[in-house]
Amino acid sequence: MNKTIIKTGKLLFFFLLWLTVAANGQLDQSWQMRGFVKPSFNPIMQADSSYTFFDPIRKEMVQWQKADVFNPAAIVRNGKVYILFRAEDIPGTAIGMRTSRIGLAVSKDGLHFTKMKNPVLYPDSSQFMQYDYPGGCEDPRIVEKEDGTYVLLYTSWNRDVARLSVATSADLIHWEKQGPAFAKAYNGKFLNVWSKSGSVVTKMVKKKIIATKVNSKYWMYWGENPMYLASSENCIDWTPVVNEQQELVVALQPRAKKFDSHLTEPGPPALITDKGILLLYNGRNIENENADPALPGGTYCGGQALFALDNPSILLERCDNYFIKPDLPHETKGQYKAGTTFVEGLVFFKGKWFLYYGTADSMVGVAVKDK
Repeated sequence: MNKTIIKTGKLLFFFLLWLTVAANGQLDQSWQMRGFVKPSFNPIMQADSSYTFFDPIRKEMVQWQKADVFNPAAIVRNGKVYILFRAEDIPGTAIGMRTSRIGLAVSKDGLHFTKMKNPVLYPDSSQFMQYDYPGGCEDPRIVEKEDGTYVLLYTSWNRDVARLSVATSADLIHWEKQGPAFAKAYNGKFLNVWSKSGSVVTKMVKKKIIATKVNSKYWMYWGENPMYLASSENCIDWTPVVNEQQELVVALQPRAKKFDSHLTEPGPPALITDKGILLLYNGRNIENENADPALPGGTYCGGQALFALDNPSILLERCDNYFIKPDLPHETKGQYKAGTTFVEGLVFFKGKWFLYYGTADSMVGVAVKDK
């Protein structure tokens, strides 16, 4: 009889604990975008040395995607999915010591892509060469504005300082560089501060993802370890959010013993939902005693966070664990051997969500979710 009472008491204790955790939102995942499945024919895109391009700086033909193809942005245009991907040219060199260019590919089904011959964004002899060369143009994120203009946030890498930069286009093929995103803010205070990975807040408009203003401004999550916030009037010139001491305000930061114990970095454009602003982000596992013991050190996985609709700086909820991780052979073998599922592109297409990501800094993968 006593054993029965003790057993019943334990069950009641754990039930009450479950109710408490659920009330605090730890078991409620309804705000998250779950259920992505990786199709069996992954990867969907990889390096190809047959693509050549006349480099305007080096004045010679280069095999611009000979080494690796990865970290894609994605957008829907005229009933097709377009991917803007990062391509590197010289295999066998260290990470960050190649030249990156951004290529364009198109698909009718969101899975099978045809690449265009030449890159669409790359280092050239313009006024922005000082930021883009020799490292190149990296890791794009793309949004469409209300007027149909496309805005690309990418990393300019001169092998000294990484700078988040902006380019605009009307057709995804011809791009006009606008320069570093923070060049005009606070008299250039953040121009030479390491910055990258811009995720602009968007919303669904007639099944298309469109950049949208919150409190009369565009907003963008950016940075890595930790993540910050910036605002803009035009989606081109951005002003980082700072406190009274003129220090950057942290929007999201690493957590010890979690998949994101080393850094947090924005993924695709953030999306307004009925629960709040949903941000898919990338987390890297640290390589010391604070690492998530269930993952190899250095692994990049995908996480999710929810921010307040009326104030993008207020964190409401955060995933307890990753929703996507490297578990296919090509996701843990390549240029970055610790493994990545580095999410950067998200579209809603033909009634499904398509999530595009880089694998091991070497290929492009996709995961699909029914509505």
